[in-house]
Amino acid sequence: MSTTASAAQAVTNNLEAFWMPFTANRQFKQNPRMFVGAKDMHYTTADGRQVLDGTAGLWCCNAGHGRPRIVEAVQKQVAEMDYAPAFQMGHPKAFELAARLSALMPSPLDHVFFTGSGSESVDTALKIALAYQRTIGQGTRTRLIGRERGYHGVGFGGISVGGIVNNRKHFGSLLTGVDHMRHTHDPSRNAFSRGMPESGAEYAEDLIRIAQLHDPSTIAAVIVEPVAGSTGVLIPPKHYLQRLRQICDEHGILLIFDEVITGFGRLGTPFAVDYFDVKPDLVTTAKGLTSGVVPMGAVFCTKTIYDAFMHGPEHVIELFHGYTYSAHPVACAAALGTLDTYEEEGLLTRAAGLAQYWEDGLHSLKDCPHVIDIRNLGLIGAVELEPIAGEPTKRAFSAFLKAYEDGILIRTTGDIIALSPPLIISKDQIDELFGKLRKVLMNTH
Repeated sequence: MSTTASAAQAVTNNLEAFWMPFTANRQFKQNPRMFVGAKDMHYTTADGRQVLDGTAGLWCCNAGHGRPRIVEAVQKQVAEMDYAPAFQMGHPKAFELAARLSALMPSPLDHVFFTGSGSESVDTALKIALAYQRTIGQGTRTRLIGRERGYHGVGFGGISVGGIVNNRKHFGSLLTGVDHMRHTHDPSRNAFSRGMPESGAEYAEDLIRIAQLHDPSTIAAVIVEPVAGSTGVLIPPKHYLQRLRQICDEHGILLIFDEVITGFGRLGTPFAVDYFDVKPDLVTTAKGLTSGVVPMGAVFCTKTIYDAFMHGPEHVIELFHGYTYSAHPVACAAALGTLDTYEEEGLLTRAAGLAQYWEDGLHSLKDCPHVIDIRNLGLIGAVELEPIAGEPTKRAFSAFLKAYEDGILIRTTGDIIALSPPLIISKDQIDELFGKLRKVLMNTH
């Protein structure tokens, strides 16, 4: 073995320095699971096994892995220009990307603010909403409304409006002036629903309760995931999102859709905005924007919101917000290569043609031991397992470990198995994914 190889191995074998995110660090470092390569639908492990990607990495690799258009675009951009400042300067790809993205989103969502991640997108959208209300003379509107079991990233704004207990409880009082609507999950009426549940539209009325409690004139914005992903794939009941839009309109409240997961083809349409035919005032995106190749996010806003800031002396900054890596040239190149791939292969709508096959395969697991609910929409699915008494999360985590050993990558949140494969998945691969998952579940105690 060469000296270089020995040094590399020594560094690789030292796992202690890396404090891993959302990971049981001690458990992992005793028996690490290492990926060393990825192509199309598969990861390659350190011991040379192929693992079918059932989660698009982390909800993000919508176009699959190692796609030539994206790789070439990134390589070319690094050589051409690695970085350019976004404050008071620009580069062509930023404007090209914004124009192409705005063309994908229905009018009037035609302006784009670039960020570095989904968490940054959420904080950006919340700040724009607050600043907009002040700009139009509604300065009393300072409250932000989220939803129980919502996930909006890990910035202080995101965990404040988010509603996942473990993401909040260690970090103090968070933002003030935040309240939460009830979540829409109702297994007593909707367990094993195929697609959108029939019951539950009335949960949108909880926003009226909150508005009456605080007075609508104090509320700036409501933020929801059209499909709540990281909390375990909670599908909105029929007419729920339409009713939220209606209530917001009646009370002058902005509606923000967090589409970090649902954006870029996940439901069989470019965005959930299209799938549900509901137009919010702001939309947060990330993940599928670059198919996970380079970190990047984008916030869409309406022309009305953008134009409200475009007053006063022309030399004055209109919005005091932004990031060092807003519209990073390499990220823009990755995003453009991703959009090319989506367009050439029809990936933004491909899930629509697979959704029924996916649904049938997923619901075929209903008879497996400990399965208490199954949920799906587009190419998203969840299998909820009955928790082990006194040991929550253990049953699903055991299934995750077995699945990895059997050659499929799944994701767990609590005792829920979540699935969201790359949009290039074939029917044979769907069969393989659910076939192997069935074997895992049949042997999970």
